Amino acid sequence: MSRVYNFSAGPAALPFEVLQQIQDDIPDWQGTGMTVMECSHRSKEFVELAARSERNLRTLLSIPDDYSVLFPQGGATLQMAMTPLNLAAADETADYVVTGSWGKKALGEAGKFCNANGIADSSDRNFTYIPDQASWTRSDKAAYLHYVPNETIAGVEFHFVPDSEVPLVADMSSTILSRPIDVSKFGAIYAGAQKNIGPAGITLVIVRKDLLDRVRPNNPHLMTWKSYADSDSMTNTPPTFAWYVADLVFQWLLKQGGVEAMARVNERKASKLYAAIDNSSFYSNPVAKDCRSWMNVPFILADNALDAAFLDESRAAGLTNLKGHRSVGGMRASIYNAVNEEAVDALIGFMADFEQRHG
Repeated sequence: MSRVYNFSAGPAALPFEVLQQIQDDIPDWQGTGMTVMECSHRSKEFVELAARSERNLRTLLSIPDDYSVLFPQGGATLQMAMTPLNLAAADETADYVVTGSWGKKALGEAGKFCNANGIADSSDRNFTYIPDQASWTRSDKAAYLHYVPNETIAGVEFHFVPDSEVPLVADMSSTILSRPIDVSKFGAIYAGAQKNIGPAGITLVIVRKDLLDRVRPNNPHLMTWKSYADSDSMTNTPPTFAWYVADLVFQWLLKQGGVEAMARVNERKASKLYAAIDNSSFYSNPVAKDCRSWMNVPFILADNALDAAFLDESRAAGLTNLKGHRSVGGMRASIYNAVNEEAVDALIGFMADFEQRHG
């Protein structure tokens, strides 16, 4: 069997141990004589899986008891709409910090449902920095403040939690579970699964319980966080396979030593890759050094005429999905939890060899 090093931004690499467990569980999951995909979500086995996954996630992130953990569908993009529908009335204002494409998209989506106010915007420098908090033009009575801690496309990351006197909402799709977070500083956190949690199809929402009653009375049932909180995320049939894989990933993370251990590995991976870029005259990274992402590392070749050769040769060397997002070009290495240090070392070695031959 030949496995590549997968640097995809999402759907992203899964831990190999998890893939092996999935293989072992098919076609007979837990002695049921069927796969988890065929098992009722109301069965004893699956209800136990759901409870275990929440329990393990609470352990990993030290989630306080006054927060609900939800597993809806629709990805982070649906949560961009569900956030204003659950936290703000139509005539209320919500503040948004825009430091990349996903923050911009969240602002636009919220504007359909409330008065969405962009209080900071770094597009003037192609989303390569984070505006100083002192410059943010906050609203007097915002229902909440939304930001994206890690912008997957631009590779910009907050290495601090913004100050906020109103509920703080974060799209943590590409940074969740990569390090410890203080959940108590947030009103709500949401994350698409397909980066550090599991396959696409399930979403994570962590929301402070007192905020659940802010929901608009005319919300569609499946657009209401409280409906998921009241039903243990089984308001309708959940994506059982995606939930099952997420459960395995949470167990794998605990075996690795939790998010504290992952943080040490992730910081080391990012540091050595940025060092390889910075110590080269052939590669460059456009992001301000104080807000570089640990998870998504974009880089540019000195001669973009070599981009195609770089991608072809890296693919032949077993290094895949390094093409940068179509909106920014260049290269991007996404180095989530399941991308081990060996993969990063292989990429650095290839980059040095390519520079020697083409530089």
